[in-house]
Amino acid sequence: MSYKLVKLAIAQMLILVLASPALTCTTILVGKKASVDRAVMVSHSDDGLNDARLVYVPAKDHKPGALRPVYYSHCSLDFKPEWGGTVSHRLVDDFRAPAYATHGKGGDPKSIPLGYIPEVAHTYAYFDANYGIMNEHQVSIGECTDKAKITPEPEAGKRIFYSAELSRVALERSKTAHEAIQIMGELIEKYGYYGTGETLLVADPNEGWVMEMSGDDQAGVSGVWVAQRVPDDSLFVAANQFRIREVLTDNPDMMHSANIFQVAQDKGWWKPSDGNLDWTSVYGDGEFHHPYYSLRRVWRVQSMVAPSLNLPAWAEGPFTRIYPFAVKPDQKLDVKNILAIHRDNYEGTEFDLTKGLAAGPFGDPDRFEGGAESLEAKEGDLSVVKGEFERPLNIYRCVYSYVNQSRGWLPSAIGGVTWFGPDRPATSVFMPYYAGGNTDLPKPIQTSDILKLDRGSMWTAFNYVANQAQLKYAFMIKDIRAVRDHHESAFFGGQTELETNALKLWDKGDTKAAKALLTKHSDQLTSDVLKDWWTLSEQLYIRYNDGYLNTKEGIAQAVFYPAWWLKQVGYEQGPMSYAKPADPR
Repeated sequence: MSYKLVKLAIAQMLILVLASPALTCTTILVGKKASVDRAVMVSHSDDGLNDARLVYVPAKDHKPGALRPVYYSHCSLDFKPEWGGTVSHRLVDDFRAPAYATHGKGGDPKSIPLGYIPEVAHTYAYFDANYGIMNEHQVSIGECTDKAKITPEPEAGKRIFYSAELSRVALERSKTAHEAIQIMGELIEKYGYYGTGETLLVADPNEGWVMEMSGDDQAGVSGVWVAQRVPDDSLFVAANQFRIREVLTDNPDMMHSANIFQVAQDKGWWKPSDGNLDWTSVYGDGEFHHPYYSLRRVWRVQSMVAPSLNLPAWAEGPFTRIYPFAVKPDQKLDVKNILAIHRDNYEGTEFDLTKGLAAGPFGDPDRFEGGAESLEAKEGDLSVVKGEFERPLNIYRCVYSYVNQSRGWLPSAIGGVTWFGPDRPATSVFMPYYAGGNTDLPKPIQTSDILKLDRGSMWTAFNYVANQAQLKYAFMIKDIRAVRDHHESAFFGGQTELETNALKLWDKGDTKAAKALLTKHSDQLTSDVLKDWWTLSEQLYIRYNDGYLNTKEGIAQAVFYPAWWLKQVGYEQGPMSYAKPADPR
């Protein structure tokens, strides 16, 4: 193969890697009896270098006969320029939200609808990102992509919905989780579903459900879906693989599409004589990328919250049943417990990513994906390296993560809070925003372009520091945690006082003042974190400049490599004499 062809092959591979959608998320639901304060919690890490903005979509009134546009979702089957937007901005629409009006002079191409559905008279306010997050009535959504047997392409006017737009319509129109699932199910059946398999966690202050869906490539418009309620005393986790098993028609804690059995029979995947239809094995196609890509995270989360179960880390195959649908935690959980889960790199286990040669001399848990199979060994030759790294909960390419609290004992304007952390969880600060209380979101959290370095963007600040940390992780993570924990301690410590003051105003009937208080609080904390994070980036640069430790006590203090690493990388075979070393062969 010529050198030019080699370069072309590598370039094509890189295009595929960079264009890949956010296929690898982790999402968790905690029932109200499993949480410390009886909140129903939903978390989600959006693990793909994609649009990082948290956007406030205001409530709206609509005229009779109005139509709602349904846009293509970049996170489904890669960015497709024919549907507008850009590779770094998921949606360009003047009406949906002010933050989405980015076309302007020389701006983004407007998003082009796949189709339209009838609009309702009034839509609710909600927080939006690559998927809908939470609305003003505390309906809360989390997401992960799954590998399904069928992954159809969108068809204008025919297959127009992916889970991202489904979640947004649900938040615009629902006051309960049950209602949200019914809305999404009807939309799938009427307007069609395209793209990857999906898991959506849907919750409200009273209950939480798992909804899973797949496309149907047969003639006509449709898709297939199923939903199962999570027990109130339990935690559920999904990590890029379907998790619902038997579909039971007489179970009040289960819903499904009318075609779920017929499609499986038509495809030859299942027949009634096989027994109950196993959704995961019938419609799923195993783990997303490689063995344990999904199961390892399911094992880790369930083991962290319920170590008494002694769950094994090794399974017999992708459709194992050793990990329950949901587990009852040994102790009740709060937001900080869920943050710790999303920040995990398997520390303290046999899979600890901060250990070993791949972590380098300074314990960096990041393992870059893609490209190893097409490295140039020498000119004109491609080296094939077969293997995989463990896939952690805290992955370097996470674009944002969050934990939602839905709390029924408070007015929805105060009870529904999203703890949002831009970029990867371990090096991010999770900041509280009130889905029904905020009248808008701070500009830095609604601003991001992954292709630009913008000091006014919260995501850019966090991503910048996270990339710095890769140089000397074991050292820098301590500095990062100090600033991170300072802010989060203040947020958690001040939450009760803030909400008590807002509730007093609310109970007096001054709802406008209550919302103003919450909005002002969000603006201030965002400004403070953004300022401190850029300051931190400068401090890290100075403190660890040129590989040294630089402090007031001394400049260029040596921080040498650990002995175990030096031995493994051949330090002892370095030039210690003038004699030519013996050939190791």
